[in-house]
Amino acid sequence: MEKWTPKHEAPEPLEGPVVATVTGGTILWFVLFLVQVPFYGWFDDRGHAWWIWVCLAGAGLGLIGIWYVRGRDAALKRAAAQAAAEESAPDGVRH
Repeated sequence: MEKWTPKHEAPEPLEGPVVATVTGGTILWFVLFLVQVPFYGWFDDRGHAWWIWVCLAGAGLGLIGIWYVRGRDAALKRAAAQAAAEESAPDGVRH
């Protein structure tokens, strides 16, 4: 069997409003949870109570995701600021 090797370079990752996207998704999961809670009995009678808990799990995981992407965003900004500071520094002088 021949080893698979890519024939082209991987594209650059897409950057966008990641923090806003994850925050919006987390809010959506929590709103879906809140909308379904009053109908818990209806869901439970039909064996679909897990739908409610999936929404709560999505909101909880979203909170972890918000924490992660905010830290990632801050690290990217720090790295960009450091690179800009090193680029603008006179030759031989590093900050």
